[in-house]
Amino acid sequence: MDFRAQIEQLLNDFLAQRPDLFLIDITFSASDHIRVILDGDQGVTLQDCLDASRAIEFNMDREEHDFSLEVMSAGLSAPLSSVRQYRKNIGRNLEIFLNDGTEIEGELAKVEEDHITMILKYRKPKEIGKGKVDVVEKKNIPYSDIKKALVAIQF
Repeated sequence: MDFRAQIEQLLNDFLAQRPDLFLIDITFSASDHIRVILDGDQGVTLQDCLDASRAIEFNMDREEHDFSLEVMSAGLSAPLSSVRQYRKNIGRNLEIFLNDGTEIEGELAKVEEDHITMILKYRKPKEIGKGKVDVVEKKNIPYSDIKKALVAIQF
């Protein structure tokens, strides 16, 4: 088994023991720097990152193949990339950037296998007369239309 396959197998074995965690990304650089990005249904703790790192490092021989390893959580500013990440953020506000250039911000209400449902709240001009009215609208957005989705950070 080659180096890359060994690392991936060790990581998969670790994740099989921790079903609350899931892999977002793993990258290998030309200089054998490995970056693992994890997320979890209840978030990722420092201990989770340490455990994943140890599951890999303690089972590899650095004399045979020298490498550096970095294990981290996805972070708030990282775009959502899997259905599981969308599910864990139900009830939170998201900023959605669509392929057609449209930007939408609203509450994530529902997650399906092929789309999400957002609750959008905005004001629009009255049809008759002056002033604006409050509008609450549900909008289904297929994943294929989403260019990038971010959790909206509110202070």
